[in-house]
Amino acid sequence: MHLVKTLPAGPIDIIGDIHGEIEALSALLGKLGYSSLGHHPEGRRLVFVGDLVDRGPDSPGVVRTVMSLVQAGVAEAILGNHELNLLSDDIKDGSGWFFDERYERDLPNYAPFTTTPSHEKVALRDFLQALPIALVREDIRIVHAAWTSEAIEAISPLPLGSVTDAYLKWNRAAQQEAESLGLYEQYLGEKHTWSHHLESESHPPPEFLSAHAEYEALQQQHNPIKVLTSGVEQKTTAPFFAGHRWRYSDRTAWWQQYDDPVPVVIGHYWRQLYPQAVHKTPRYSLLFKDTSPLSWLGPAGNVFCIDYSVGARWRDRKAGRPINQSRFKLGALRWPENELVFDDGQRLPTAGFTNNYIK
Repeated sequence: MHLVKTLPAGPIDIIGDIHGEIEALSALLGKLGYSSLGHHPEGRRLVFVGDLVDRGPDSPGVVRTVMSLVQAGVAEAILGNHELNLLSDDIKDGSGWFFDERYERDLPNYAPFTTTPSHEKVALRDFLQALPIALVREDIRIVHAAWTSEAIEAISPLPLGSVTDAYLKWNRAAQQEAESLGLYEQYLGEKHTWSHHLESESHPPPEFLSAHAEYEALQQQHNPIKVLTSGVEQKTTAPFFAGHRWRYSDRTAWWQQYDDPVPVVIGHYWRQLYPQAVHKTPRYSLLFKDTSPLSWLGPAGNVFCIDYSVGARWRDRKAGRPINQSRFKLGALRWPENELVFDDGQRLPTAGFTNNYIK
């Protein structure tokens, strides 16, 4: 088997980014009709689009649950960018549940959260390492962030289990190119000068760091695994704060150029079922500012984002807001029924789907 894996036939329930929200996952599985062992009376199958971990109260619990379902043969799962960060030891915001080095820095925003016992870390890594990047069959494609034919072609020959080596190899190639251009040295200089400001929203924004912008965009677009799990990005003209750091490379609505007839389901993009005023909306959600939260995307109407921002529930906990009234949801797309089910029990039809796929 390879990093692009064939999805078994039959009806499926595609679950969005969970980010350690174990109670939302348990509630959603119940609303979808699954037993505690992952069996469904109608023979349905679960599919997880990645980003199982980080920021939420119980990331190890979510991984254990998904691992048991996958190993029992009743579910499929793919890797998201947060799993790739873990596998490549890229220690980022919200990963203190796994990396001891990050624990203290994550406490102000995400506490309380469960940490991973040392004796479980190898098994957890081994499970994630064995997951594919994309699932495909004739009527549906599932990937965490973006589908481009070039990136899919690049990873298709790679066997399961090779993802970390391939990811790091492409990262090194991008760095070597930046070094040959003198860009990497400039990037390191900016990072050293601004190291105390890059994760501080309260401090005035750092000046525009041109080497950061060039290097972030180069690293993103030269690594096909990054494209598939983090999306298509381009350098910005001004820094913006997201994920607790200043960024110089911004996500793009790649689905506006998707012209293949086969539908694609993604997560990653922090959609909101109940959008707020623009000035209060997370920057990444602005990709959806002109679309209904229930709508399919792109000119062909055949790309759907099933991430409804449950990973932002830490904000509710930090502000003392009741979780059962959260506007941040965990959702599932039932396929082929094309119906949405949420962890609070809401069932809603999607909108604007155009099925141009012809067998």
